[in-house]
Amino acid sequence: MNDSLLEIPGYSVHGRLGKGGMAEVYLATQESLHRQVAIKVLLSADDEAFSKRFIKEGHIVASLHHPSIITIYDIDQLPDGRYYLAMEFVAGGDLAQHKGEKIEAQRALTIVRQIASGLAVVHDKGMVHRDIKPANILFRADGTAVITDFGIAKELDLNSELTHFNVAVGSPAYSSPEQAQCEPLDARSDIYSLGVILLEMLTGTNPYKGASYTQTVMNHVQMPAPELPDHLRHYQFLLNRMLAKDPNDRFADCHVLLASLAELNEQDLDHTRLAPVVQLKVKDKPRGVAKLAVANASDATVPKAQQGKSKLWMVALGLLLVVGAGGVGGYYYQQQQKITEFLTQGELSLNEGKLVDPPEHNADYFYRQVLLIDQNNSDALDGLQRVLQARIANSLNLAQKAASEDKLLQPEGNNAVFYYQQVLGWSPGNEQALTGLQAVAERFFDLSEVAYDKLQFDQALQLVKSGLEAQPDNEKLLKSLDGHDERVRKTQAAIAARAAAKKKAATAAVVPVRNTAPSSAPAAPSEEKNPNVVKRLWNKLFN
Repeated sequence: MNDSLLEIPGYSVHGRLGKGGMAEVYLATQESLHRQVAIKVLLSADDEAFSKRFIKEGHIVASLHHPSIITIYDIDQLPDGRYYLAMEFVAGGDLAQHKGEKIEAQRALTIVRQIASGLAVVHDKGMVHRDIKPANILFRADGTAVITDFGIAKELDLNSELTHFNVAVGSPAYSSPEQAQCEPLDARSDIYSLGVILLEMLTGTNPYKGASYTQTVMNHVQMPAPELPDHLRHYQFLLNRMLAKDPNDRFADCHVLLASLAELNEQDLDHTRLAPVVQLKVKDKPRGVAKLAVANASDATVPKAQQGKSKLWMVALGLLLVVGAGGVGGYYYQQQQKITEFLTQGELSLNEGKLVDPPEHNADYFYRQVLLIDQNNSDALDGLQRVLQARIANSLNLAQKAASEDKLLQPEGNNAVFYYQQVLGWSPGNEQALTGLQAVAERFFDLSEVAYDKLQFDQALQLVKSGLEAQPDNEKLLKSLDGHDERVRKTQAAIAARAAAKKKAATAAVVPVRNTAPSSAPAAPSEEKNPNVVKRLWNKLFN
């Protein structure tokens, strides 16, 4: 569908952000409030059951209020009968875009903590998400992780019709063992999926993902939680509990998981804590400084021993205040030193082109370390923005290089379409990426026309479909796809007609030769002379 043809009352549509099997998502501006929104629109209004499920998704999410759960603004229906959801536009991309990257442990735990706190709200409402995976974890501009896509969320007290018929739902690479085996699910299934995501963030790989669906399912059922590298062993217990095969061995719910995460965080911060330097043992603890002041004002009526005790207390209290102030000041100074060091390392890494690699020694890592200390640090936020722009520029260059080498869709992870789509994930609406995808789509269209001319119909169809992977709304490719069968039929009919005409012409050329053969035979002149020869012979015999 051409973006310009989509009209939604009350919204100005800017372009399409993505497309799935049943719905597509557009970037738009809600005119009444002048805010950007993401609008999820069904591709068809024909499936009534799916439309009801789509509406239910909107109602489910709208009932959930949490910073890590996507916000729904509006649920309505287009004039053509299709339903749509207008929701919060989350500009930071999704976790799937960091596939293969090792994420610094504290950042990974922060993401898990935010998602777990959102899931706690989902579970407390008596629901289970059932499809926790990187693509369904989005990021706001400030780095906050957000859960989205509740399309297969289900109330826990209802039997899933899919499970009833032994149809697994969710994404196999992140499914719990019970989910992979189509067994009843509860909140602990989401915890398992979140554990797989934590493992993938820490190590950069998902070892459960096999070469086939069956192998992936068997891995979840049989493969134990992998051992973390030595420098991450501190988190092995957490991972083992989240990835336990038996749900009873996992955290009972997200509240228990969050408590464990908080304990881990406390342990990680132990080295920065300040223990009391001086501990005072005073039998008669004074009620307040004011009373001490009054006591000092009447020293003449107070015994000297009592005066000594009061003065000793005041000295001790003053010393404690000085030590405390020094400790706080020292802690603040230490944190500022860390921020300065991280910012310096971030700038050096950025200048060296170390944007996200090597792990724990790149610009992105250092700037995020600053935000763990000061979440609103403007220098770090600006640094992350520059990292993003550099990554966009790099991906655009790689895309253009791949396109020039005709690496349009292959090899996987290193082709023009991959890089252009990567850019759009970071920067929706990026003109260079959109133009590049259109050029790729046009290239596939030209190649398909060549294949059609050579009567290579199967290859032509595949080229058309490949072009639509690059630009799903390309009008020429869509027209070619819709008219493929008719085009093949007409071409084959034309070929058959030409063959019939050629055969007819050949037959017509043979018939006249057979009709004229007697008149042109060499014997004809001899037959004409025979009567004279016979007459002469007769005369010789009888005269």
